[in-house]
Amino acid sequence: MRRLSRKKALSLVKELDAFPKVSESYVETSASGGTVSLIAFSAMALLAILEFFVYRDTWMKYDYEVDKDFSSKLRINIDITVAMKCQHVGADILDLAETMITSNGLQYEPAIFELTPQQRLWQRTLTLIQSRLREEHSLQEVLYKTLLKGGPTALPPREDASMEPLNACRIHGHVYVNKVAGNLHITVGKPIHHPQGHAHIAAFVSHDTYNFSHRIDHLSFGEEIPGIINPLDGTEKITYNNNQMFQYFITVVPTRLNTYKISADTHQFSVTERERVINHAAGSHGVSGIFVKYDTSSLMVTVSEQHMPAWQFLVRLCGIIGGIFSTTGMLHGLVGFFFDVICCRFKLGVYRPREGAQLHNQMNNLNNHQTADNVPQE
Repeated sequence: MRRLSRKKALSLVKELDAFPKVSESYVETSASGGTVSLIAFSAMALLAILEFFVYRDTWMKYDYEVDKDFSSKLRINIDITVAMKCQHVGADILDLAETMITSNGLQYEPAIFELTPQQRLWQRTLTLIQSRLREEHSLQEVLYKTLLKGGPTALPPREDASMEPLNACRIHGHVYVNKVAGNLHITVGKPIHHPQGHAHIAAFVSHDTYNFSHRIDHLSFGEEIPGIINPLDGTEKITYNNNQMFQYFITVVPTRLNTYKISADTHQFSVTERERVINHAAGSHGVSGIFVKYDTSSLMVTVSEQHMPAWQFLVRLCGIIGGIFSTTGMLHGLVGFFFDVICCRFKLGVYRPREGAQLHNQMNNLNNHQTADNVPQE
């Protein structure tokens, strides 16, 4: 009984076979069919390889939501070189939430403002990348995908000790502030804190030494990620006026980055620049210095790296192979049909009569004509 049921099941499966089995003796081959087959197989292989590269590629997906994390601290990474001696300048961050000065974590290091040829080449390269990023926004996705491959964006150190005087001050480090609007300012004098606010002691600094020419080697918010180039990295401003004010208005957007290589919480930002000369007589009031006014956005962007699913790749691959196979078969049959019609109409190719056949037809026509003449008329 079991063998009988197995035979019935096997015969039932054979009856469900929808693929025709044609004997090779019934298959007619031709040179044109072989040529079309070679072209079709070559196209299938080429498109399958290209589709595999598409399958390996990834893209970035952007999701937006409200930033509900309002209690955490915002990290600010700073590396700015000012063309003044360290004892003449001071940097602090005024937090508007609690009206308090935050300057712990910043270090003052005497430096040389002029760059070496190697450093100047680095700055020009970084400036070129910045200009390309402003024109081609899709390049930012390339940076996201190759984070760990990217080299450090910090200014390379000097190759040898220089005998030039240390005429500048490098202010670098990181500080933590509340996620509210604030103002990072670098101006004359060291900052002091008192209950009524804050002030800078600038009484002992000569006005002739004021020079707020500066270079922003690095300025970012949140976790530092190697390979990411921020909008102000490599910015250099030169002034020959002692009463120059530089302002940067920044909008910080919290960004959660999830790729196959790294997962981090960082921040993107956009910036608007403005500079003017302080002249109280002309109505241009203010204080000379460098002012970075930032504000955080209420929206958070989640950037995640997406990949094509394997099932979608297989479906697309089957579509390519089946589509090319069916299309080339129909085109071959259509072209062959028109070719046969044209050849038959003009007696070309296989439809061209042979010489022996022509002579045979002429003899037949002659015999038929003679027979018709010999038939007696009634």
